[in-house]
Amino acid sequence: MLTLASKLKRDDGLKGSRTSATMSDSTRRVSVRDKLLVKEVADLEANLPYEGYYQGGKFQFETEVPDAYNMVPPKVKCLTRIWHPNITETGEICLSLLREHSIDGTGWAPTRTLKDVVWGLNSLFTDLLNFDDPLNIEAAEHHLRDKEDFRNKVDDYIKRYAR
Repeated sequence: MLTLASKLKRDDGLKGSRTSATMSDSTRRVSVRDKLLVKEVADLEANLPYEGYYQGGKFQFETEVPDAYNMVPPKVKCLTRIWHPNITETGEICLSLLREHSIDGTGWAPTRTLKDVVWGLNSLFTDLLNFDDPLNIEAAEHHLRDKEDFRNKVDDYIKRYAR
């Protein structure tokens, strides 16, 4: 989240050059939203996966918080290449709480927060790892065929992309 921290510093620098009368409500909301996100991410950075297939990996995610937050969910993409049944190699993520409408009823609700999103992403590396309803079918089938080879491929991806 260094880029978000940098953006906040840059925005604070721009505030000095503008009068508060020219700042829109939307700009103020984004600033507060960004500061909350930085705080929540800082609180959770210590909770990297320390168990399971993905232990020791550092995975970066891009989160786009829309103006209509929190009536609509944020858009999240994994920027780190990963071999995972619920995350594609291009970064698409299958996590029900990121869906505006979810069949299982666990989708986005206005009561959810960015912290819920981060905890949900963290859970994808431990207890929510789902081989039965995969987004990356190839990774899930690989796990079913040969768990040891799957683990080796995950380890290889971590060494190459997630350090």
